Amino acid sequence: MKKILILTAVATLLGSCGLYGKYKPQETVPANLYGEEVVATDSSSLADLSWKEMFTDAKLQALIDTALVRNVDLKTIRLNVAKAEAAMIPAKLAYLPSIALAPQGGFNYVAMNGGVTTKTYTAPATASWEIDIFGKLTNTKRKAKATLEQIRDNEQAVKTKLIAGVATTYYSLLMLDEQLKIAQATEKNWEETVKTARAMKKAGMMNEAGLAQTEATYYNIRTTVLTLQESINETQNTLCLLLAKTPHHIERGSLSEAVLPENISVGVPISVLSRRPDVRAAEHELEGAFYDTNKARSSFYPQITLSGTAGWTNSIGGAILNPGEFVGSAILSLLQPIFNKGALIANLKAMKANQEIAFLNFQKSILKAGSEVNVALDKYQTAKSKSEFYAKQVSTLEVAANSTKLLMKYGNTTYLEVLTAQTTLLNAQLNQVSNKFVEIQSMIELYRALGGGQD
Repeated sequence: MKKILILTAVATLLGSCGLYGKYKPQETVPANLYGEEVVATDSSSLADLSWKEMFTDAKLQALIDTALVRNVDLKTIRLNVAKAEAAMIPAKLAYLPSIALAPQGGFNYVAMNGGVTTKTYTAPATASWEIDIFGKLTNTKRKAKATLEQIRDNEQAVKTKLIAGVATTYYSLLMLDEQLKIAQATEKNWEETVKTARAMKKAGMMNEAGLAQTEATYYNIRTTVLTLQESINETQNTLCLLLAKTPHHIERGSLSEAVLPENISVGVPISVLSRRPDVRAAEHELEGAFYDTNKARSSFYPQITLSGTAGWTNSIGGAILNPGEFVGSAILSLLQPIFNKGALIANLKAMKANQEIAFLNFQKSILKAGSEVNVALDKYQTAKSKSEFYAKQVSTLEVAANSTKLLMKYGNTTYLEVLTAQTTLLNAQLNQVSNKFVEIQSMIELYRALGGGQD
């Protein structure tokens, strides 16, 4: 027994040293991750804002709060986190001995000499303890922890995507509301134009072709109104699905009241590693693959197990003793793989390949993050620049539309010029609203791409 305890102490000491080192986190990113045209000199960024600081619209905040509680995808990933947390418990308990009670009892009847019945019992407790000299249990536990952190990061990624999705859909509704308002106002004005055209036709000031063109344009505008109403209903249903609610009217503000941060900083690229949940998840996948490889290496070494039994029995010796006597035993066993070396080598090669794949996936996630930041930032800056020109275009076309309408009524301007001016104005107004939405949408996407959306 003394020798076994000494061996156990030595094995424990060797195991504590750790045959394999820990995974070292990646701390470098490619040069010009955001693109050569983006200069990042500040560690702070748009992503430092909480989602409530980013989206100050009270109605939108209420919708996001509801989605974070009710959304089905988020609930599902949270259950996956709970499963991963439960899986961590066996990995932690593997260091402790497994103990079990195995009581047994029986009797023997011998017919000779008038019949003799003997009763025996054994009430032992058995224990088994695998000594982790070569890191098998340690690597298993570290892999389980990496998997748990990966799923937690996936939960954050789903949450961030959900927040961005609710915000984008909400502002899409505001855009459609504004476009519908413009289209309905244009429809009303064009209805008056049709009445004027019919009066001019009766007075001989307009021919049949001119009246037909005017009426056709009016009907086209009416279909635009119906199309926008249909889009609003579809967008509301999309938002209701994110909220895990049945279709209903969404309370909302107006696009003109939308306020988002003006000062934008993307921060230094290294911050992507700590903020983007999908990047963190990819690195935890790489970490798990690293420990899988270590575990595959440890399979080449012996498995050392200390087992023992202790308890009472009345079946020792030639005679049956009652009450029983205490008995105990201890065994140190060593299991060395011999004939399955080929399978172990193949498994190690597979784990190394998985590690390489995980590393490539991690690199891909970094490049994807940089690309998304670049695209969103460029899209925002372009929309921001366009907004000034759209404002000037709409202002100019409003003057042109009013002038041609008056000239047709009192001068010699043709109906075609009026149709062209009115249609061009309507398109410009709708495009101006669309561009405002693109500006907001790209801001939301930039916020998500930088890893925003955390509490």
